[in-house]
Amino acid sequence: MSVEVVTFGCRLNAFESEAVRLEAGRAGLIDIIVINSCAVTNEAVAQARQSIRRLKRERPSARIVVTGCAAQTQAQMFADMVEVDRVVGNDDKMRSEAWLNAGRALDGARNVDAATSTKIAVSDIMAVRQMALPRLDARQKGLPRAFVQVQNGCDHRCTFCIIPFGRGNSRSVPIESAIAQVRALVESGHPEIVLTGVDLTSYGADLEGFPTLGQLIKRILREVPELKRLRISSVDSIEVDHDLLDVIANDERLMPHLHLSLQSGDDLLLKRMKRRHSRQQAVDFCVNVRRLRPDIALGADIIAGFPTETEAMFARSLDLVDECGLSFLHVFPYSPRPGTPASRMPQVEGSLIKKRAGRLRAAGDAALRRRLESEVGATRHVLIESATQGRTEHFLPVAIGGETPGTVRRLAIAGHDGARLAV
Repeated sequence: MSVEVVTFGCRLNAFESEAVRLEAGRAGLIDIIVINSCAVTNEAVAQARQSIRRLKRERPSARIVVTGCAAQTQAQMFADMVEVDRVVGNDDKMRSEAWLNAGRALDGARNVDAATSTKIAVSDIMAVRQMALPRLDARQKGLPRAFVQVQNGCDHRCTFCIIPFGRGNSRSVPIESAIAQVRALVESGHPEIVLTGVDLTSYGADLEGFPTLGQLIKRILREVPELKRLRISSVDSIEVDHDLLDVIANDERLMPHLHLSLQSGDDLLLKRMKRRHSRQQAVDFCVNVRRLRPDIALGADIIAGFPTETEAMFARSLDLVDECGLSFLHVFPYSPRPGTPASRMPQVEGSLIKKRAGRLRAAGDAALRRRLESEVGATRHVLIESATQGRTEHFLPVAIGGETPGTVRRLAIAGHDGARLAV
């Protein structure tokens, strides 16, 4: 394989990895391994470093390029690794000239022990004001659901988060460009599209006329009537606009599943995190969307062991699972990121963080089982993802067999195994 991309982190990174693979291939790069890194936790960075060392042992002739959020925030650390040949910035990775330059640099540096400073091709991401639109093929090969990135970066500064420094400030794709991408993907055969971004609900604040995410979704659904299913990635409940609530309530093509960035259920911790919602606002939002769309499935990100978290504070986060009616839980054991305000706060002991994360995951597993049980006897429209699994409208996994990936089938739910539905 001329270009191999190894992806860490979020779904957005996975989407961008396809653009990286195509751009690096167009630049003529040969025998290249690209590490698309994640910076959200220390563990994610460590995993990237371990993979770099392992891949170099397995393929000593391959040249290794590191990009992604961790490459942006810790470029010198990766450049200091003897296994690494090039470090490409997180915005640069989406631009063809970065890979043309990488090719020239790698060819010139072959068999030469260059100084680590020459390895680094990382621009100032805070100076970036416009989205780099990837030149993707019309069909996202091997993916029954296709992704459209409509937003990148974040203007907020949560005290635990390094991602704004890896992604830059918030910037959006113009509505017309987003619609054109969706239309092309639908015409190429994708039955489901996912709108994705770093801070998706901030969409449009940098565009002329300040369109909102809800307005974008309404335009997509109106102007691409052939689109069967539209899904959105993680949202910040406090930023959800009236148009988005309206489309949740009134258009069945927007899938009944939301993943929320909640992070904690304790008001004092939320203030120390510099979040913009209170506990009650989070609960009220979940009650309201369930009123608008009674069958909606809700998931959330929650951090275990944020600095200063007491047992009582943790209990309030644990209680959110029931109070918000969550079916999916993404648990982050707190990990101090150098340079963030939270890293300078009094830390919770590591073993306690691990225990609390385990308790949250157990609560999430129990909530998922309850939701799966409630589905038994229902008939759902299932997007077939692979030969063995599909997803319902509510993003619930379904064990299947003998179906064609990329199709949507109407299936009766007969049971579940605690993790997946069965037909």
